[in-house]
Amino acid sequence: MAKSPWTGLPDAPRSASLPRAHRARLGIVCVFGGVLALTLQDALIKWLSVALPLHEIMLARSVVAVAITLAIMRLEGGFGLLRTRRPALHATRAVLLITANVCFFMGMASMPLAEVTAIFFLAPLFITALSVPLLGERVGVRRWAAVIVGMAGMIVMLRPAEETFDPVALFPAGAALAYAFLQIVTRRLGATDRASSMAFYVHVAFAIVSVAVGLAIGDGRFAGSDHPSIDFLLRAWSWPAGQEVALLSGCGVMASIGAYLLFQAYRVARPAVLAPFEYAALPLSLFWGAMLWGDWPDATAMSGMALIVGGGLYVFYRETLHGQWNGVRRILPRNR
Repeated sequence: MAKSPWTGLPDAPRSASLPRAHRARLGIVCVFGGVLALTLQDALIKWLSVALPLHEIMLARSVVAVAITLAIMRLEGGFGLLRTRRPALHATRAVLLITANVCFFMGMASMPLAEVTAIFFLAPLFITALSVPLLGERVGVRRWAAVIVGMAGMIVMLRPAEETFDPVALFPAGAALAYAFLQIVTRRLGATDRASSMAFYVHVAFAIVSVAVGLAIGDGRFAGSDHPSIDFLLRAWSWPAGQEVALLSGCGVMASIGAYLLFQAYRVARPAVLAPFEYAALPLSLFWGAMLWGDWPDATAMSGMALIVGGGLYVFYRETLHGQWNGVRRILPRNR
């Protein structure tokens, strides 16, 4: 079976009886559904960040996600799909994804959700730049210009010259960089396993790391910081109340549904059609932020968002135009 140049995963057989236009519509619906689920997960985690520590949220989400992933795996062909010939690749993916998640969520604890999401969209620009030294690929002047524009957008949003600049705002950029390295590693080594098995090993790694962190600092002896992001990382473990249990379960459900829908989208439709629709995450994050916290970016933040998204979409356009596939193709599933 051929591999998709977009994901590095085996292409699913596409029924000849299903017209391309119908496949495209189905894929777009799946992308929107996946993006909706994943941005809702982010909003739930941000909501919980004022009461529970990050490692506790990640553990609860992982336990729920593992259960759902095993159920999906059973339907796809059984638990034999867990066999892998690339344990080192799974370990590398897990480390990079955990790094991306921790950075993203720590930034989200202090910043508006939409701003964190926008900065994370630097990932396709980072991967374009990294493809030159790490993959030996050529990047033209126009795509380098798009990368510079996107980086300028990040600087505009971070406002380093202002007295209110918070270094924790660099965490979303770190998340994008970690995710870009993940994509480079996956592309260089290739991927031979099903998405469900890769998701399973990642969620197990999240659970192991969360338990380890909880045992190390879960007593809260390092807590007490006045900064929301630092306190989110170091807060003491506490048993969740009834509503918090429901929200934690919702995080795992949304994470699993979002990953599954995005994977299915790229199995039924062409990546060139689908990838731009992942940018729906930004207006959805704006919506959740406005509805739940009354956050609305000012003109400076909106200008930075426009530069980042514009740079990312232009890189995608140039790569599609020339048949080159350097950029991130599935940006949102940081926890897959």
